[in-house]
Amino acid sequence: MVNLGFSIGDLKFKNPVLTASGTCGYGPELDDFIDVARLGGILVKGTTLESREGNKYPRMAETPSGMLNAVGLQNKGIDYFEKNIYPRISAYDTNIIVNINGSYLEDYVKLAKRVDKLEKIPAIELNISCPNVKMGGMAFGTRLESAREVTRAVRNSYSKKLIVKLSPNVTNIVEFALVAEEEGADSVSLINTLLGMAVDIRGMKPSLSTITGGLSGPAIKPVALRMVWQVAKAVKIPVIGMGGIMTASDAIEFILAGATAVQIGTASFIDPQASIKILEGIESYMIEKKFSDLSEIIGYINR
Repeated sequence: MVNLGFSIGDLKFKNPVLTASGTCGYGPELDDFIDVARLGGILVKGTTLESREGNKYPRMAETPSGMLNAVGLQNKGIDYFEKNIYPRISAYDTNIIVNINGSYLEDYVKLAKRVDKLEKIPAIELNISCPNVKMGGMAFGTRLESAREVTRAVRNSYSKKLIVKLSPNVTNIVEFALVAEEEGADSVSLINTLLGMAVDIRGMKPSLSTITGGLSGPAIKPVALRMVWQVAKAVKIPVIGMGGIMTASDAIEFILAGATAVQIGTASFIDPQASIKILEGIESYMIEKKFSDLSEIIGYINR
């Protein structure tokens, strides 16, 4: 009765609910809780060329209405992903998207070329906005020309769908979205975590080993929603919204503000079934409001 599907170019998604990279591993971690294939897509854990140990502990801290993380893109690298993870997840009946990261522009290009060869991976999410790694990451996402350069280089090296993940830690996120669009991105996703910190007053030291980290959870939703609204009005490519989406109501707010799809992150730590509950809630809302197609509510408040 309700069509929840959407497309990024000619890449079709069965519904607008995706997992956020770094919050559900590679997908199988959720198998005991949900049928992963019901989701529109899975954004797998951030992947780099080489294995990374990540930052020293402690690297997570709870904050009011949110959490700080400074994991630092811990992963076993693209070789391990190709040999051990890809064979396990390629059978999922949903879109598997790899979030790629690098310390240098050349890292991104090499990684994009590697992923391009994987038949069952139809898209990458270019992460130029991670706030808790010392090299690369946010350095590309907070300088306009760097964002342009890395997006262009990856676009020229990668033949499938390119999603660019934007940093909120900038003065004007719309400028970065427009640059991504100009350089050939098929979609933009936003927002990545906000840069924050916490202090352990008993230990009289920072709560994170890196002092600062990425803030996620309900605390950032109003900021994320505002940025998605701004970007959706400015670009012609699909916008994937994220940031503090805990319930179906939260997700619907993002869609009404202009997001074509949403990513669920921190909510999955609290409830591994959150993404499915949000999907069901979106469908119920559309039935209640007598909408038959997702496109009818995307950006509704701007009409």
